Amino acid sequence: MGRRALVTGGSRGIGAAIALALGRDGHRVVVGYHTRREAALEVCARIREAGGEAEAVGFDVADRDAVHAALAALQPEEDPFGIVVNNAGVARDGLLATMTPEAWALPLRTTLDGFFHVTQPLLLPMIRQRWGRIVNIASIAGTLGNRGQVNYAAAKAGLIGATKALALELAKRGVTVNAVAPGLIDTDMLEGAPVAQLLEAVPMRRLGTPEEVAGLVAWLARDEAAYLTGQVITVGGGLG
Repeated sequence: MGRRALVTGGSRGIGAAIALALGRDGHRVVVGYHTRREAALEVCARIREAGGEAEAVGFDVADRDAVHAALAALQPEEDPFGIVVNNAGVARDGLLATMTPEAWALPLRTTLDGFFHVTQPLLLPMIRQRWGRIVNIASIAGTLGNRGQVNYAAAKAGLIGATKALALELAKRGVTVNAVAPGLIDTDMLEGAPVAQLLEAVPMRRLGTPEEVAGLVAWLARDEAAYLTGQVITVGGGLG
């Protein structure tokens, strides 16, 4: 039997691919979602069809009380999570000069507050079992910056800093903490973007796939990745 795994934002795109990859590796996957319940149930169905175990749980990672209620129902003290993938995130693109306070705050609440709300309650059970894998899905925007995404870049850069600091806190406890920073990945987050123009900056001259990100995350969750912690790994086709 594999570990118990939680993937936030697991109903679509990179999150769905990660949930499927962890399911294929034999882990018992909890697919976290906010509004896309049917899509999350479909991901669970695909995991079960492949012989895995999965359930969908809805909550807003930015809402501390909602997260704690959902986690309490999942009883992590009795059946601890060994793997946590903080994938939930939103973008509200626009130039900072005209950005509204709401557009500034939402990516930060979802990415940084969400990381805290989800991860913090699950740490002590990981520490007690002296095994854990925390993988935070950052972005190349958080390492290189991106015009029109000051808010999103700030949120992802903050997540990278949190990754490095938490890795130091947990290194002696058998719990690793790493970040994966995707570049241009073929998901609906690119809808309306000038993809052809953006690809000129990518040495491979193509978009990445969610499965290519998920394969790395699945490896980071394995036993053989036990000596890798506090790292930020870019999946960007040579960019970054």
